Amino acid sequence: MIKQTKLKQRDGILCKISIKGEILSFYLTPGNVDDRNLDVIKNLTKDLFGKLLGDRGYLSQKISDILYPKGIHLITKLRKNMKNKLMLMEDKILLRKRAVIETINDHLKNICQIEHSRHRSVSNFMVNTVSGLIAYSFLPKKPSLKLDKYVAIA
Repeated sequence: MIKQTKLKQRDGILCKISIKGEILSFYLTPGNVDDRNLDVIKNLTKDLFGKLLGDRGYLSQKISDILYPKGIHLITKLRKNMKNKLMLMEDKILLRKRAVIETINDHLKNICQIEHSRHRSVSNFMVNTVSGLIAYSFLPKKPSLKLDKYVAIA
């Protein structure tokens, strides 16, 4: 929830995205809240199970302890100072396909114009953000993972 005080320029939006590139849900955070905040992760992963792709920043024991009992397997690349760890081949393939997430972020910012430098009111911020998300949902061709030739999904 956004406070009714002054809006910061770097308010964040976190999206839950399906394999087909569709936005399942989103979560708005103030600019001073870290993406790895445990409350943010709990809210974002509510009603979620399966595999979750993240970057190296999400690699922590606390986050794993929250996600594993929910049936969520967090897949990240290893940090440079970590030892190699065995990983399933399909997880390695999914990590290579993580660039699709960045492509979706680029579509939201540049095509749907969700990033605006200055909003004069909270309602303008909300209208711009939600209308950008709706515009993305109507795009005829969304970036997606084409996994049928790599991974057998049951």
